[in-house]
Amino acid sequence: MKSAKVLTKGLPASPGAATGQIVFFADDAAEWHAGGKKVVMVRIETSPEDLAGMAVAEGILTARGGMTSHAAVVARGMGKCCVSGAGELVIDYKKKTVEVNGLTLKEGDFISINGTTGEIYEGKVETQAAEISGDFNDLMALADKYARLQVRTNADTPHDALVARQFGAVGIGLCRTEHMFFEGDKIKAMREMILSEDAEGRRKALEKILPYQKEDFKGIFKAMQDCPVTVRLLDPPLHEFVPHDEKGQEEMATTMGLPVDAIRQRVEALCEHNPMLGHRGCRLGNTYPEITEMQTRAILGAALELKKEGVNAIPEIMVPLTGILHEFTAQEEIIRETAAKLFEEEGDSVEFKVGTMIEIPRAALTADRIASSAEFFSFGTNDLTQMTFGYSRDDISSFLPIYLEKKILQFDPFQVLDQNGVGQLVRMATEKGRAVRPDLKCGICGEHGGEPSSVKFCHKVGLNYVSCSPFRVPIARVAAAQAVVEE
Repeated sequence: MKSAKVLTKGLPASPGAATGQIVFFADDAAEWHAGGKKVVMVRIETSPEDLAGMAVAEGILTARGGMTSHAAVVARGMGKCCVSGAGELVIDYKKKTVEVNGLTLKEGDFISINGTTGEIYEGKVETQAAEISGDFNDLMALADKYARLQVRTNADTPHDALVARQFGAVGIGLCRTEHMFFEGDKIKAMREMILSEDAEGRRKALEKILPYQKEDFKGIFKAMQDCPVTVRLLDPPLHEFVPHDEKGQEEMATTMGLPVDAIRQRVEALCEHNPMLGHRGCRLGNTYPEITEMQTRAILGAALELKKEGVNAIPEIMVPLTGILHEFTAQEEIIRETAAKLFEEEGDSVEFKVGTMIEIPRAALTADRIASSAEFFSFGTNDLTQMTFGYSRDDISSFLPIYLEKKILQFDPFQVLDQNGVGQLVRMATEKGRAVRPDLKCGICGEHGGEPSSVKFCHKVGLNYVSCSPFRVPIARVAAAQAVVEE
């Protein structure tokens, strides 16, 4: 990106460069893109509701959030440029303006961002598409010759899965099911399920969601034929899916035949003071087992249908946010009972594994107990870092620059794995788990899976694989080879 006026700087959340006209809302981004305009989506912070806009934007810019915020993780998965945590931005959604250092930019004004350095520029700056050199394949072949650590990808769509395979990924280490609910009529059915007052209402809505989920999984399994795909069951808190705007609440009231006030009260009741520590992950599946039942049917139903088509799917069902053994076994019982019923109905079966995400320190400390039931561990190092340090992954940008400047921290722990603290939990959990289950498959699916020093640490402690965003797969493959050479 050539020289231009730098307005401010944020965190380099996803590499690359982008230039386009400012838009603040996902619907506007989609509309402008359809009209042939290039846009940069500017948000205070993003949520799953913004996915449609993020998908068509040239780049994403947020005022809040760290290296593992929603915007950062999704942008890396999409291969889009992103700058997050630009705290000097003052964004006004009503006026559709963003102020920075005395300058006011309006919707439609051009802005440019550098996701490699975190710099934000005024106006339109020319960009150049990245190119893969002719030596790329030779380098990758050389890396694979030496590497013992496998490299998977984090992917939620068939497109991302195919991109990762082209870069050499040998499976999916994290498929987030929540990102699948924000297209077309899916979100309406999802909101109906969440806003229902009883299990009967939830099951009725889940019946609408099931075919959508099955088709989503079929696409991903087909793209990753003959490769393992780890599917994480629904993880985020439910309030992320419900409408917080008046228009959306009125729409759901009409759909469900309820007063708007009833919808509004339900939405307010779902809001949590600290949702990262609240009603999410396996806690959702254990309080609303019908969600786990539906997702299990969708995952294994997709694999069965592909089997009939001659496509070999290798599903691994992952229970998120396990803290104690009984949380996991309660979910495993639902999964295996649902699978048995489905296989009996279909007169056929497929092999699958049930494992868990280790992202709570207590799970690492009691990994030997959890491994008595779990068939694999996937370390969610984004949350494990958050809970070990007590740092919010979305709010760390408010003090991180000062901590780095004063050398209180040597690096952003959400970008480079903290080997002395978080890393020791990974090492301990792996050792304790394999003491009970010697063939326990272990990997990481946090963003550290694409950072070279973190990849080398994973090799050192004996993990089977690392998983990272599609465009970071080549870096991880090289680092895995370097880890062997450096022994």
